[in-house]
Amino acid sequence: MIRAAWLGLSLALIGSAASAQTHVRLAVGGKPALFYLPLTVTERLGYFKTEGLNVEISDFAGGGRALQALIGGSADVVTGAFDHTIQMHAKGQPIVAVTELGHYPGFVLGVLSAKAAMYRGPADLKGMKIGITAPGSSTHFMLRYLMAQHSLKAEDASFIGIGTGQTAVAAVKRGEIDALVNADPVISTLEADGSIKVVIDTRTAEGTRQVYGGAYPAAVLYTTPAYIVGNPKTVQGLTNAFVRALRWIAANPAEKIADMMPPEYALGNKVTYIRAIRASIPMYSPDGMIEREAAETAHKVLREFDPDVQKAKIDLAATYTNGFVAKVPPR
Repeated sequence: MIRAAWLGLSLALIGSAASAQTHVRLAVGGKPALFYLPLTVTERLGYFKTEGLNVEISDFAGGGRALQALIGGSADVVTGAFDHTIQMHAKGQPIVAVTELGHYPGFVLGVLSAKAAMYRGPADLKGMKIGITAPGSSTHFMLRYLMAQHSLKAEDASFIGIGTGQTAVAAVKRGEIDALVNADPVISTLEADGSIKVVIDTRTAEGTRQVYGGAYPAAVLYTTPAYIVGNPKTVQGLTNAFVRALRWIAANPAEKIADMMPPEYALGNKVTYIRAIRASIPMYSPDGMIEREAAETAHKVLREFDPDVQKAKIDLAATYTNGFVAKVPPR
């Protein structure tokens, strides 16, 4: 009877702890991409649970779809591109970035090897079928910016959503597109077997500055002002978890990071995947802080091709906050 009583008490305590977990609906567009590696690290290491959070992750084909989930009310928070915070402010629907995951994008423009001889610069994108992760995603924005910089209009090329994993690789293998903008491990996989030629690369700080003219915030955790006001402890817990994961990434080798990832993320080639992670580690934010200079660069880029951003007066200080990151406990 005593054992039964203790068992009942233990189960009750476990049930109480589980019910105490705060449920959070998180949307992401292309979770296997290394652009979002900090999300998977945070999840796999159990850092959300440590913060008392039960995070339900919904993975969409691209960042634009994840944004739609937030605006439509089926997600509470998003790991997505910082660009979306500026765009939504321009539309009168403010969202706020609370943690930076990546401080340069890691996107690559690759031309299929069969077309590479005809490519001399972005002006040659005219008439091409170009794979992007999804319409309205940050890969789409990079492409539109490059085209605008070379006097091309959006209708001068065809944009085709191909996702971020095996679907993107398959689109290249089947010759359904002429070029693509995507992230690792897709790019490294296609590079390794000679399927594409990399022509523009933001996987390094130098490459990012060459494309955008300055530092550029990449993946961030963002949400609505209403969610922040109503759930400050939850937002702080999410921020604590992500910053802890960023510190873990900076302190561990690519091999260890690759071992904890779902096997399918490697796209069938773990050696290439490890190499891609190793090259990507400098891409991730060391502390989660968003820099004003980087936000200004993103604003400048979006004004090149987005009519709403061109017309709007945007208070950049309202597109992000470092207040939660500043409260993250020290190591």
